[in-house]
Amino acid sequence: MFANIEAVIFDLDGTLIDSVWVWKEIDIEYMRQKALDLPEDLQTCIEGMSFTETALYFKERFNIEGTVEEIKEEWHCMAEAYYMNKIPLKEGVHDMIQLIRSKGIKLGVGTSSSQALTRTILKKHNLLHYFDVIVTSCEVKKGKPHPDVFLKAAERLAVKPEKCLVFEDTYAGVLAAKQANMKVFAVEDECSLPNKEKIMELADRYITGFIEITGCSNRC
Repeated sequence: MFANIEAVIFDLDGTLIDSVWVWKEIDIEYMRQKALDLPEDLQTCIEGMSFTETALYFKERFNIEGTVEEIKEEWHCMAEAYYMNKIPLKEGVHDMIQLIRSKGIKLGVGTSSSQALTRTILKKHNLLHYFDVIVTSCEVKKGKPHPDVFLKAAERLAVKPEKCLVFEDTYAGVLAAKQANMKVFAVEDECSLPNKEKIMELADRYITGFIEITGCSNRC
């Protein structure tokens, strides 16, 4: 499984943490505060976008007043309490991290979330110190499904893309990893189930949880 792999890069929301539902709640509340209706296609339209790209999309589509940075700050304030108090890790994450580290493999995060929220949740769950790099889509030219965030993570890890394994939950994320020429394991998440067949076709492996790997670590 980890043959010829020198770095593992994790997505954050929906992969390491059970948080995608939070952003739907925030979207609903944010749109309510702006006296706007929540379009049915919103989640599909913004999937994989960086924090900055999503704020720009909201500003342009819904004619939101204020700057992109002000929109991002509003979202950060709304999300911070969730990230500190209500968002759990996906089952088996600690064992998965320990398994990877035991093999001397580097660790990174490639996420569409912000640096602040990423570090907040990883620190809360005592995981921050395990990761060699954290790269957000706001730090690169284009967010997922473009490969930029994973390529930047590989660059900072000093590992060739073909020596990287990515764990992702969304179709946009899996596509980004494949376009980066990386091996990718898809992690099941309830919010990504509508695209399950497409994800399974594209990913190198589909897992329902990390226990599938950590539970057979001595055999596979």
